[in-house]
Amino acid sequence: MRAIRVPGLRRRHLLLPVAAALLLIAIGAPALAVSPAPSVAPAATAAPGASVAPSEAASASATAASPTSPCPNPTRAPPTPAPSLLPGQTPVPTPTYHQNLCPAQPSTGDPFSWIAWVFTPIFQAIFMVLVVFYNIAGDIGIAIILTTLLIRLILIPIYRRQIVSQRRMQLLQPEIKAINQKYKGDRQKISQEQMRLYQERGYSPASGCLPTLLTLVLLFPMYQVFTQGLSAANIDSMLTVFGVQVIDVTCQPGAATGAASCLNPYIWWLGDLNAAVPEIAFTLPIIGFGVSILAIISALLQLVQTRMMTPATSDPQMKAQQRTFLLLPLLSVVYGSFLPAGLFIYWIVTTIFSVVQQYLIAGWGSIFPLFGWTPAFARDHTPRFAITEVPPLRTPAKDGDQAARRSAADSAAGTVRPNKQRARTSRRGRRR
Repeated sequence: MRAIRVPGLRRRHLLLPVAAALLLIAIGAPALAVSPAPSVAPAATAAPGASVAPSEAASASATAASPTSPCPNPTRAPPTPAPSLLPGQTPVPTPTYHQNLCPAQPSTGDPFSWIAWVFTPIFQAIFMVLVVFYNIAGDIGIAIILTTLLIRLILIPIYRRQIVSQRRMQLLQPEIKAINQKYKGDRQKISQEQMRLYQERGYSPASGCLPTLLTLVLLFPMYQVFTQGLSAANIDSMLTVFGVQVIDVTCQPGAATGAASCLNPYIWWLGDLNAAVPEIAFTLPIIGFGVSILAIISALLQLVQTRMMTPATSDPQMKAQQRTFLLLPLLSVVYGSFLPAGLFIYWIVTTIFSVVQQYLIAGWGSIFPLFGWTPAFARDHTPRFAITEVPPLRTPAKDGDQAARRSAADSAAGTVRPNKQRARTSRRGRRR
């Protein structure tokens, strides 16, 4: 039997491999031009008994007191080589300096810089919202959750259209199956009849593409927000619109000299988890692969969402295809070894939001029975905003269709015989 393909469902499951490719591009191409933190040269000190010219002293003090722009910054001088250690001495660790956050500038010889330049406005909008919630909550973890919820609330109508489109596609499966059986072997005729069915029911196979594209577009700037935005020492340039700084933020101590990042990336309620770096719970000893708890939680939630979106079917080929789709969420476990923890917090929140939205519109889907068990609350469950089957649309009559162009009054008049014809009788039909 021919497998019945669901276009919207297939596109949704192909999201993970495409997202992985985009994230790999994002890792190789920085979205923002980061510059080293400013360094102030120490003032020149006069040797004992020597005098400094007044003009030189004035220029030195003016240079030290003049404010410097965070973008671009002069290159920091390389550290002086450490002197040779004596026996028993411990080496002094080299201090690490955080870079400043600057808008990307397109470069002729670098194609990735153009991609970064295109995504900079989206990055700036998301980053400014994140900073606002950071000022309110005082915690970067809560700020990430609130930013994610705000984004999903804005995109509710678009994602609802995708869920409705998928659900209507599932309701049309019996008729599509009948078309496949009727025109078995004639692919062109099957395609024509399916398109005619879609037009009659008002269904568009491309209606579920926009949410998928939005998800992919948001992944690139979100990755840069967590890797570069949370580790930058000066973020004033990304909080400025048309030369006016619209958001003020109190940075951490040491951010002015580049010794610390402006925003505190540590989440205290997750055990002081750093949202700007990957979260590695433990490393597998043989292959050296880092395992992330957040990545495992994200994979399990995506598995639940995939089961809820999968339509019930008895076709063996369709079942095999669905089992293959169930393995795709496990790729998140692999991503956990090199993606920042903040990105997984964002993905976990957006997946939970999608599961709740899917439940309210389409119900539990195919998540039950689970190993042959169906709980009582899932039996005969009706979604709160259930989707009903769309009746066929009335198509306009063709020019050669005389019966369709006749009005209801003309049709009714045509069934009544005129009085003259009713008065005529024949001798054969007359009763004697």
